[in-house]
Amino acid sequence: MAMPMAKSTSLPGLWKMGTEKPRGLTGNEKKVTLAFKVGGDLGSAVDRKKGPASTKEHRELAGLLKTAGWRMMYTEQPEEPPPAEEEMIPRNMRHPREAPAWLKHDKQVLRFYGFFQETVTERPDENARYRHVSIMFHMEDGTMSMHEPKVENSGLAQGPFLKRQKVMRQDGMAYLGPDDLKVGQEITIYGRTIHINGCDRFTRWFFEQNGIWLPPEEPVVEDQWQKSYKLKKMIERGEMPLSRASVDAKHLAKYMSGAPHVDMKFTQFALNERKVLRFKAYWDDHTPYGARIYFIIHYFLADNTVEINEAHCRNSGRDSYPMFMKRGPLSKKNQVLAVPGLLAAEGQIYYPHDFRVGQSINVWGRKLVIYDCDDATQKFYKQYMDIDQREGCLDVSEKPVTHLKLTPPPHNGVGREEDSLINCSMIQPKPPKVDLEKLMLYTGEVMRFECQMVNGEPEDEMRRLVIAYYLADDEVAVFEEPIRNSGHMGGRFSEKRRIKNPATGEYFKLSDLFVGQTVVIAAQPLRITRADEHCLQYLEAHPEEFPYASPLACARRILPLAAEPEMQDEKGLEPDRLKDLAAAAGVYLVDHEVVTLLRHFGVAGGDNQPPRVLGPLALQCAQS
Repeated sequence: MAMPMAKSTSLPGLWKMGTEKPRGLTGNEKKVTLAFKVGGDLGSAVDRKKGPASTKEHRELAGLLKTAGWRMMYTEQPEEPPPAEEEMIPRNMRHPREAPAWLKHDKQVLRFYGFFQETVTERPDENARYRHVSIMFHMEDGTMSMHEPKVENSGLAQGPFLKRQKVMRQDGMAYLGPDDLKVGQEITIYGRTIHINGCDRFTRWFFEQNGIWLPPEEPVVEDQWQKSYKLKKMIERGEMPLSRASVDAKHLAKYMSGAPHVDMKFTQFALNERKVLRFKAYWDDHTPYGARIYFIIHYFLADNTVEINEAHCRNSGRDSYPMFMKRGPLSKKNQVLAVPGLLAAEGQIYYPHDFRVGQSINVWGRKLVIYDCDDATQKFYKQYMDIDQREGCLDVSEKPVTHLKLTPPPHNGVGREEDSLINCSMIQPKPPKVDLEKLMLYTGEVMRFECQMVNGEPEDEMRRLVIAYYLADDEVAVFEEPIRNSGHMGGRFSEKRRIKNPATGEYFKLSDLFVGQTVVIAAQPLRITRADEHCLQYLEAHPEEFPYASPLACARRILPLAAEPEMQDEKGLEPDRLKDLAAAAGVYLVDHEVVTLLRHFGVAGGDNQPPRVLGPLALQCAQS
């Protein structure tokens, strides 16, 4: 008998069918937290789970749930970092650190020129032709395009040859790039082998900037049809001369029709009347009293005659007869015919192709060198003979003449040298100018130096002389003191005049005279031993001009001797000993410097003792 099914008390709406605990199984029970007080009543659900007791904080949080957006209001907002520099720039104006190819090479296109050979069938005049194309490589995306320039009436579909796209290499490993496109190389694009023979200026500059060398441009090749087509057009325009067969055929047709024969000379005259080639030449006349002569050469295309005129400059001293050679045919080699009236051989006269700038021609035994031509002549040779006459132009400008200035003759000793120089520069000489300010300021001022003759002669050792230097006019006079039983008469040894110093080649200056100096006057060496008080005072009053008379400058000269014990002696140092110490230290003092040190830092010696130099006082002055 079947058991009646009852509703489950654990889950609502489910019949308890096979959900009872199997008998004999224990230890697998789960605590059920959901139960019903009344079976079948959903409203009597009870939660058996006992959670922790609610706190005040929990109740406050539960109360906040009633407010919309409570989580955003009571949540601490994190501090936002300062905006970066890149964020302040609008997005449409930002530039990446590493620019992509589409931005770095925007609108940059490498252009190469090339050609490929195409087979032509069933044509008697050609079996292949060259088709020239322009290859564009777009750097921004690595795509390529080709374009074939259109030729009028070519009968070929020309224009865009390859649409812009990426082209795979022949091996299929990668796409074609700038490394595959170089002048002189061949590339294969969809089965066509294209030879690259050039590129534009930007492409060559781009490769040079990246350290890649491109070979030079190759000449543009032409197929047989292009050569024949150009020749045909030149013949139609009359730029090519007729063949001999064509000329003979024309003559024969004229003879058969009864037309008169056309004279070639008349045709040349009619076509080239008033057309003259103008050249500039010169001839170096090497005969006695000869010189360079310039000419203007006129070549008349109407009858192949030449006219040569002389081109004289103003005041050249030559007669104003410009005609050098009368107009007529100019022979390359002059010869005398054996029989009067005998015709000369053809081809012995000068034609236009014989005149080249930079070369010479023979004009009746004279060698004329062509150094330039006018613009019309240059254009004629470039158009008809493809000769650039400007390449051989010569520079015939004469070097400027430099006139050497004659040096005045040496002074003969009579009078003053200034008067003699004025006689060399003026016909009516004027007296030399005198420095009136110096004359008025220093009139009567005489600097006297006592000296002795040091020529090595025993009889001249006891002679005493006085050198007088006059500041007013920089003149020097030498007087000899009378000495008893010397055998020499006292008086004037050298008259007052300006004397040159043999050591410097200039006139004596006051700075050349100081105690201890040896000067040569009247071919005699004179050694200055002392100067008078007035002279010493004047020199010390101008220390910037005479440093050997400056106490401060002389004291600084002996600064290297500061470490010497003798320089610290309070009693002083003898002048000779001071010079020896200075020479040992590499400082060579002249006698006038020692005199200056004695006058300012000296002290009198004892009985029959020379004066001494106070070293401490001199060093103190030099260090101050």
